[in-house]
Amino acid sequence: MNHTLNLKLDYTIFCEDVRVEATNHLSLMGVTHQIVVPQLPVTLIKFAVVNHWRGDGQYLAEVRILTPDHAQPVAVSQPSSFVVPPDGYADNVTIFVNTSFFQPGNYIVQTMINSSLFAERVLPVLLVEQQPVTQSERVN
Repeated sequence: MNHTLNLKLDYTIFCEDVRVEATNHLSLMGVTHQIVVPQLPVTLIKFAVVNHWRGDGQYLAEVRILTPDHAQPVAVSQPSSFVVPPDGYADNVTIFVNTSFFQPGNYIVQTMINSSLFAERVLPVLLVEQQPVTQSERVN
């Protein structure tokens, strides 16, 4: 039976990396809401998804990144267990390594809890249009 009534996803953060400090606090590096690149395909050495949960109970989480058409997975995490203490909170961090994006668009980041879809977030992947540098701009 799926007991997720006591679980609430407060927020999801996308970033380049996450470090756990000696104080048990998280340090997030390269926080972003989109990926902007000069050309595709692009491979991200590290890409992290941080989910902040409230409620209580023990759960099994998975994170998936799907292509904009929802047809294919770009990356799928291994299931990881986390516990939210009663009236407490928990952070679940998923780090993907060498994740490739081949086309621009709104990729879908799915969070699964106990093998059921719990939440979806959009991750835009955009090409930045770079103007060619003219001869007069190079001289200045």
